[in-house]
Amino acid sequence: MLSWTVLTLAATVSRVAAGPCDIYSSGGTPCVAAHSTTRALYDNYSGSLYQVLRGSDNATADIKPLSTGGVANAATQDNFCKGSTCLISIIYDQSGRGNHLTQAPPGGAASGPNSNGYDYLAGALGAPVMLNGQKVYGVFISPYTGYRNDKPNGIATGDEPEGIYAVFDGTHYNTGCCFDYGNAETSATDTGNGHMEAIYFGTGDGSGRGIGSGSGPWIMADLENGLFSGVDPISNPADPTITSRFVTAIVKGEPNQWAIRGGDATSGSLSTYYSGVRPANGYNPMSKEGAILLGIGGDNSNHAQGTFYEGVMTSGYPSDATENSVQSDIVSAKYAATASLTSGPTINVGAKIAFRVTTPNYTNRYIAHTGDTVNTQAVSSESIASLQLQASWTVRTGLGNSACVSFESMDTPGSFIRHSSYQLMVNANDGTKLFAEDATFCPQAGINGEGTSFRSWSYPARYFRHYNGLLYIAGNSGPHAFDNPASFNDDASFVVSTSFA
Repeated sequence: MLSWTVLTLAATVSRVAAGPCDIYSSGGTPCVAAHSTTRALYDNYSGSLYQVLRGSDNATADIKPLSTGGVANAATQDNFCKGSTCLISIIYDQSGRGNHLTQAPPGGAASGPNSNGYDYLAGALGAPVMLNGQKVYGVFISPYTGYRNDKPNGIATGDEPEGIYAVFDGTHYNTGCCFDYGNAETSATDTGNGHMEAIYFGTGDGSGRGIGSGSGPWIMADLENGLFSGVDPISNPADPTITSRFVTAIVKGEPNQWAIRGGDATSGSLSTYYSGVRPANGYNPMSKEGAILLGIGGDNSNHAQGTFYEGVMTSGYPSDATENSVQSDIVSAKYAATASLTSGPTINVGAKIAFRVTTPNYTNRYIAHTGDTVNTQAVSSESIASLQLQASWTVRTGLGNSACVSFESMDTPGSFIRHSSYQLMVNANDGTKLFAEDATFCPQAGINGEGTSFRSWSYPARYFRHYNGLLYIAGNSGPHAFDNPASFNDDASFVVSTSFA
């Protein structure tokens, strides 16, 4: 009888350990929303993880796990998106409650950049990583990108208990408000203190409120009208600066009790950064509304950036022991930053290059610059020396991400191609994080099948594109004139050759 009991327990533990939501269910706090573009979060889940939208024809494809309970089948995405651009249009809820995340609508703080006021969708290629040796894709949130569900099913409201965890990229963040995942207002407006309970990741909102130790980024809670690292509205020295490439972030709450926990998503255990009573002035009791958001604030504050890989929301306040088991499962998934951000013809750091246009009737034109403005000009070996220099560039290691590249002007050393308000400019490197990110581009095989296309690292749904003689980071069918889908694939593909100078 004893041996049968032991065998039964061992089988149960083996099954429970297969997925985070199985673990939460075993702990009495089942998932009511489960989102991931990288893997199944239940051991028996074989449905769709996310949907991609193809720019060339607006067709869609659902991406499922390679096997039941397994990692995403990235090859489906790669094959479907080849020769076009793709966006992540839906992140499906694996809990069965239909709490899917789709393009965030306009809100109280900011309307999105599209003509209908909706936020951007994330570029499908922006966050490749490895899970257990298989390439998968995360959700790379650029400013003005956001997902939301304002008609939830089963998410905590009022002062009801809940738990939230997410796995983020610990190196991708900013001070913009607000890179959140969790519970928010159903109206997409600020309805008062305590109407949100979401995980926030970044370096704060610039006000000096809600910070931890060091310079950040930090895991904090967005409780509406305040980012909190603890009960003190100003700071919590026990909330550390995050240094890991992949981070597990947890926020959970119940009546007059909440906690922040976190850890390295690739090794080790969780630590508790705060556990105690609610802040004063409208946060006890809470007035949660139950909407679900990703990448934005409760009122659609959409200036933040970050990368999301997986996350869930639970019914009930999970125990530390349950969360510790979830952390063990996350570690066993073996997140690794070894998937390549680039593809296509090799472009070597240190090479001196020129970019030739491939659009029919414009193939004698190259990317050049006149002062700060990047444009296309007709250039040849017979052109004057100054024009040849203006059309020549040195490939440098990516200033914002060493896996990609940056392009230094040969006639103005120390100045690089960067985007500013979507237009490509040549500016002197000012050493800031923003400049480095804006000046970093990831080469990939040419979208039109010729040469190379250059994807913005910080806005991975956008590519080098010439339009009316000027250069932009453009998206296929976006809200701007330079996003016009006509001839997009040709306009966004360039042949790289040896520089003129």
